[in-house]
Amino acid sequence: MTLGTIYTAATGTLTFSKGLDAISNNVANLNTPGFKRSDLLFRDLFYQYNRSAEGSNQPSSQQTGAGVTDAGTIFSFEQGDIQQTGNDTDVAINGNGFFILRDDDRNLYTRSGQFEFDDDGFLVNSSLGLRVAGLDANDKLTEININNFRTSQPQPTTEVTFSGNLSAGATEHEIDNIEVIDNLGEAQSFRAVFENNNAATPRSWLIDIFDENDTEIASDLEVRFQADGSPETDFNQFSFSYTPPGGSVNTVAFDFGEPGSFGQTTGFSTGTTSSLAVDSQDGIAVGSLLRTEIGANGVIEAIYSNNERANVGKLGLAWFTELQTLRQIGNSIFLVTGQQQPIIGGASEGVMGDIVGGSVEISNVELTQEFTDLIIIQRGFQASSQIMSTANEMIEQLINIGRGQ
Repeated sequence: MTLGTIYTAATGTLTFSKGLDAISNNVANLNTPGFKRSDLLFRDLFYQYNRSAEGSNQPSSQQTGAGVTDAGTIFSFEQGDIQQTGNDTDVAINGNGFFILRDDDRNLYTRSGQFEFDDDGFLVNSSLGLRVAGLDANDKLTEININNFRTSQPQPTTEVTFSGNLSAGATEHEIDNIEVIDNLGEAQSFRAVFENNNAATPRSWLIDIFDENDTEIASDLEVRFQADGSPETDFNQFSFSYTPPGGSVNTVAFDFGEPGSFGQTTGFSTGTTSSLAVDSQDGIAVGSLLRTEIGANGVIEAIYSNNERANVGKLGLAWFTELQTLRQIGNSIFLVTGQQQPIIGGASEGVMGDIVGGSVEISNVELTQEFTDLIIIQRGFQASSQIMSTANEMIEQLINIGRGQ
């Protein structure tokens, strides 16, 4: 039985060595984003039973085990800590879900959300350049591309609204730097001069419009007020046209408020001082892409220099009911084995967790647990080695007895 003891102890040292490999891999990937720790599973080998007597078919209670082997590894899909990176395109999943990567005709899955836009505008993972899958309007997998969102299209100004009081006691009022956006997306600056026309028409004002070169582009436009100081019907707004250099004709309306309303412009007498000024304009200048922002629902928004936003796409997530059928193939990427089909959906929907933008999920390796397991593995290996050494000494003693020593 001594030779059998050596074999049994050898299975222990071999299996404990594999356990050390698993621990070593866990510790080595302590700082790997999206990494999931694994544990080696131990199982006992077959047993030998001794019969109770020669020729008897009844086994005795004596049985001898043949050692230990491994039953493979099992992954721990416990959530890792989420760490801020400050990168706009880095994302982490708080809860269930895997990001989906497109690799030719197959999908790969990862918890590592270190993404970037490549030279072709596609959202890819930083390590391998694999394209990140998103969801279209029909919740079908698609690729996410930002090329059509590099700039925000301009919207020419069609209306400028005013507020404040245009004093009936004043003879003139001037408003400088009235900014409007032309159809090229450029800002144009106008000056409006209001002349009191009360001598000809009660509570009437005539307006002349000048461009930034002080060229008159419209004249004798009129606004009137009622006796109660509110804008008069049909004289509460006017329009004029201008043509920017290299552009086409633009028409802009100046609006002073609803007739009978005091919410915008009024015509009360406040001496020679008027407070009339521009309240707002509806034009939008051309915008350059500043950054992207990814919300908890996985929607990617482009943010522009003109304060506009645009929906670039939506991240797709996958989930599996049998996580242990996944196979880790490096770069924190998992491959599906067998016939299992993933559940596909968006973040914050169904079983899927939330997206945390500007962050990554770090490894779920806990050093305290790994060092505890390391001590157990080390003691097991030492004990198995000691048994082999003891069995070897016993064999040497038997050999020496046979030699008459």
